Amino acid sequence: MELDIIKDEEIELLLEDVSALYGYDFSQYSRASLKRRLNRICVVDKFASFAELRYRVINDSSYLQRFVEEITVNVTEMFRDPNFYKKLRTDILPLLGTYPFIRIWVAGCSTGEEAYSIAILLQEVNLAHKALIYATDINPSVIEKASKGIFPLRTMKLYSENYINSGGVKDFSSYYTAMYDVVKFQSGLSDRILFSTHNLVSDSSFNEFQLILCRNVLIYFDKDLQNKVFSLFDGSLQKLGYLALGDKETLRFSSLQDRYKQIQKHKIWQKSN
Repeated sequence: MELDIIKDEEIELLLEDVSALYGYDFSQYSRASLKRRLNRICVVDKFASFAELRYRVINDSSYLQRFVEEITVNVTEMFRDPNFYKKLRTDILPLLGTYPFIRIWVAGCSTGEEAYSIAILLQEVNLAHKALIYATDINPSVIEKASKGIFPLRTMKLYSENYINSGGVKDFSSYYTAMYDVVKFQSGLSDRILFSTHNLVSDSSFNEFQLILCRNVLIYFDKDLQNKVFSLFDGSLQKLGYLALGDKETLRFSSLQDRYKQIQKHKIWQKSN
């Protein structure tokens, strides 16, 4: 049974507070997703009413980090959707290898699993020496976590299976060192990744990229915000560059659909020349 502690009109009030006090604009996030997450916050953090949650958000700036983390949390894993990574490995990255330097943006990188997956791919196709990955997220705490390259040991079995199914050519454990119940990935991988905060809602383009990945982030945005973010990506993507989206995301029906062609059945689009 879905919880209903937070009412629709209360969501609007809270979003106005967060925007006015802290500058975070969630006004164009999907209301259904926001409502689920706000109700979950109330249960987990033991707020009996909307008033209690609102009071905490307004009067305790240290709580904001947790609030943002709960609102923007994304499910992520290394080499998620192995066929997608196989396509990158066999077709997309070799084409990008013809460029003198490759810039890749992993937008909404969460705790970094996708960024490290791309770094491993670049190593295995011998392009790491001339590539740089920009991994960004709205949440400073997950960026800090991602930059450490430390993940739970219990996830490695799944990640290893994903890696093998994506065409991985090595023993996956050669990329990390196990330490009790966690693993730390090689520093050589993170050397090719720049982690930083970036707000897709309010921040502008900051570089020109040959490949942008934003997978399973836009499903939480309404259509207007999706189009705004697509325009940001379009302004950040080099001609003939590639944009990769999640399974339930598409450029079809967006304001940019005529400027991109989809790569076969994959959720990868190439910008026109």
